[in-house]
Amino acid sequence: MRFRERIFRLKNLPAGELNTALRRCLSTFDITLLGVGHMIGAGIYVLTGSVVRNTAGPSIVISFLLAGFASLLSALCYAEFGARFPKAGSAYTYTYVGVGEIWAFIIGWNIILEHMLGAAAVARSWSGYLDSLMGNVISNSTIARVGNLRETSSFFGDYPDLLAFILIVIVAIFVAMGSKVSTNFNSFLTILNMGVIVIVVGYGITFADFNLWSGNNPVTGVSNFFPYGVSGMFAGAASCFFAYIGFDGLATAGEEAKNPSKSIPIATFASMSIVTFSYVLMSASLTLMIPYDQVHPTAAFSDAFALKGADFARYIVSLGALFGMTTSLVGGMFALPRCVFAMAEDGLIFGSLATINPKTQVPIQALLIFGSITAVIALLFDIETLVEFLSIGTLLAYSIVSACVIVLRYQPNYNVDEGHFDNGGKLRFSIPFLKFLDDLEPGQSIYYGISVMISSFFMTSLGFTYELWNGSFCSQLFLVFNILISILSFLFICAHYQNSTFLDFKVPMVPFIPSLSLLINTLMMVHLAPITWVRLFVWMAIGFAIYFSYGIRNSKEEVKNAEKFSKSSTYDSVVSEAADKP
Repeated sequence: MRFRERIFRLKNLPAGELNTALRRCLSTFDITLLGVGHMIGAGIYVLTGSVVRNTAGPSIVISFLLAGFASLLSALCYAEFGARFPKAGSAYTYTYVGVGEIWAFIIGWNIILEHMLGAAAVARSWSGYLDSLMGNVISNSTIARVGNLRETSSFFGDYPDLLAFILIVIVAIFVAMGSKVSTNFNSFLTILNMGVIVIVVGYGITFADFNLWSGNNPVTGVSNFFPYGVSGMFAGAASCFFAYIGFDGLATAGEEAKNPSKSIPIATFASMSIVTFSYVLMSASLTLMIPYDQVHPTAAFSDAFALKGADFARYIVSLGALFGMTTSLVGGMFALPRCVFAMAEDGLIFGSLATINPKTQVPIQALLIFGSITAVIALLFDIETLVEFLSIGTLLAYSIVSACVIVLRYQPNYNVDEGHFDNGGKLRFSIPFLKFLDDLEPGQSIYYGISVMISSFFMTSLGFTYELWNGSFCSQLFLVFNILISILSFLFICAHYQNSTFLDFKVPMVPFIPSLSLLINTLMMVHLAPITWVRLFVWMAIGFAIYFSYGIRNSKEEVKNAEKFSKSSTYDSVVSEAADKP
């Protein structure tokens, strides 16, 4: 096979294939609570304090809504993939079956990092809440004995967090006992946490002061609701994307769902609705209780109640925070080894990581190795560093999924009964000065359209980030030009016929909804710190080194005489077979 065919080959998955080495024992209710537990602790207790204090202020309410809306658009795309490939198993599997190996590797490699950093951030925040309850005894005694890590690098936390390290080890041991044990424990703590959230919102709103949201600050003159401007609100939304990583973990749980094609879409939409509603109410309650610049960055809610003299509520919210972060940590550690297992089973990373414990049916070696790395990350690194790095990987994965939905909708579908391809991927009309497009295979020009559209979205987002409309004439012209290219590339995609593939669920208004998802994701990625992009490139460099030295040669699709699944070869082979028939 040619190099291009090898990296874009598709995973061979027979229609309706549900076989797995893992145990199918999870109901829709189990998976819904797994998603709620994974998201609710991370979003409320890890993010809210630091984003309110340093990034968005009270406008975090809109940040959560925007991040939730963008996640919902991505969830629609996930649901279509689940309908296409009912075996399920995360964005990695969906992309591998649908659009090619290299894209699947990029997503899978980022999802692994996503779950490691997410679990580390939650463990470190869990430790911070307990430390706050104990009057900072843990942090002060650790710094006194070990010293301050920040003197070495700003990437590190204030001190080596031994409690976070031990917590991840304990949760990893618990997860190793089996999926049903993990999910039952998660469901119990999630229900308790939801009860605590109801109490916190109900009691916290009694301290509400709406003057904290209205008007301008008399000293600085800036808006009380947008103290960091609209740009801060968008930057907050980019960080808040971390709060929604749990819904990708739901797709991973599809490998152990009793009925993944039904359970995954229902659990995704149900858990996201519950979680977004909770985020908005909790962040509104916090920013109406105390001024944004008095919010504690790591123990926001317990500290806010302490400032109001409500010590009883302080202990209740701290207990809820520990419950919520424990469920979030269980969710992250549950999904992590299963993502590694999926890639290792396909041969894209080292095959030994696909080892399954015969008794618990858990990928034990993947859990041991990547759980240990996660524990070390939690020991050393700062929460804000982890969250920023985490968000860009999540946004990148969701963006690729959205782009893949557009690609798949505009590929030719072979109608077996009629013995020919439909019009999928064909232009509705010839475009002047672009006659070469007529010679391309159906669906190929979509790749050009999406590439141009994503590039112009990125440039447009940069323009809005740096407010080029207030700059020189050349800056304004640059912004207008990229907006025009974005619109033209979108219209170019619309100028193609969609295929007639029947699915149980399809994203409505394609290509508009996936394109809108791409635009919002790009806008939020651009608002992340530049050093975050550097970290992403380093992580991807490590990943590509593994893939091109090991994965490309050991992929299951590399097997001699395996069917070639690149789009061009599939199209050519089916056409030639159809031509040979009488």
